[in-house]
Amino acid sequence: MRPRRISVLLAVWVALGLVGCRPADGPDRTLRVGYQKWGTYSILKASGTLEPKLAAHGYRVEWVEFPAGPPLLEAMNAGSLDLGHTGDSPPLFAQAAGVPLVYVAASSPSPDSSAVVVPAGSSIRGGAELKGKRVGFVKGSSAHTLVVRVLEKNGLGVGDIEAVYLSPADGRVALETGGIDAWSVWDPYLAAAEQIGTVRRAVEGRGLVEGREYYLAARSFVDSRQDIVRLFLAELTQVKGWARDRSDDVARMLADETGIDLGAIAKAEARRSRYDTRAITPELVAAQQALADRYVELGLLPKSIVVADAVPRIDFGLQE
Repeated sequence: MRPRRISVLLAVWVALGLVGCRPADGPDRTLRVGYQKWGTYSILKASGTLEPKLAAHGYRVEWVEFPAGPPLLEAMNAGSLDLGHTGDSPPLFAQAAGVPLVYVAASSPSPDSSAVVVPAGSSIRGGAELKGKRVGFVKGSSAHTLVVRVLEKNGLGVGDIEAVYLSPADGRVALETGGIDAWSVWDPYLAAAEQIGTVRRAVEGRGLVEGREYYLAARSFVDSRQDIVRLFLAELTQVKGWARDRSDDVARMLADETGIDLGAIAKAEARRSRYDTRAITPELVAAQQALADRYVELGLLPKSIVVADAVPRIDFGLQE
C-alpha cells in the first residue's frame, strides 16, 4: 500500500472512529498507543504488564498498529493517539507540518537494524552504484535518512537517484518484482527479506544511521497527564530490562505477536540493541537539529524547525 493510500485510509479510519476516540469523561479512560511491528512497544504490548498498572489509574490501553512512523504521526496530528514511537526522521517532518508532538524519551542506538538491500543477483555492490537507480523507501522515515547519508558519502545527491516512495510491504514486493533496484528498510522487514535469501545488503546502516527509537507524545496529553506518561515510560523501561537477556523468549513472543516468521524475528533480535530508555539529552537534540537542517538544505523539509521546541522541560525519571 502506497503512503498516499495509507493517508487516505487513515483519514477514513479517523472519521469512522476506528483508530480510537477518547470516551466521555468517566472512570474508564483510554490511553491510545501507536506502535510498529518489532519496535520495543511490541514487547510491552505482548508482555501484558502495562494494562493492570493503568487500570489502577482508571485507564485502559488501546494499541493501534502502523506500518511506519509517518502515518503514526499523522494519526497523532488528527488527535487519535496519545503516545507513539518512530525513528529519527518522522518527528522532524511532523514538527515542520505543525503536528503538536513532543519527545519524551529515546532508546539506545541499533545501527545494524537498517540497510539498503538489493536482489541477490544485482550488480550493485555499494552506495556509488545507486546512481541512476530506482531506490525505494518510506518518505520521511529513518530509511530516508539512510538513503540521504549513503548518497552524500559517495558524492551523490538525491537528484542522482530515482526515489520511489513505498510502504515497507510495497517496497519488498517492488524489489522482488523488479519495480525498484534497491530498497532502504529497517527490521523486521529487513530481516524477513533476508531470511528468504533472495536479497543481500549493498550498504550497511552502521556508521550512517544510529537506528534509535524516539518515544513521542501528543503535547496536550503530556500537559494534562504527565503521571500517565511517566508510568508508561517506567513500565517500558522495566520490560526492556527483562527482555535484554532473554532474546529467545522475546523472539517467540514477538513472532506470535507480529505473525512474522520466528527465524526472521530471531535474526532481527540478534542485532537489536534498543533496550535502554533514556531521557532526551542536549546531544540527541543537537543530532536531530543537524538532520533537520540538512533536510532543509536538500529541499526535503519545507521549512526550518527548532527541535528543542518539541522537548518539554519535564523530568520523567529517566537516566541520561
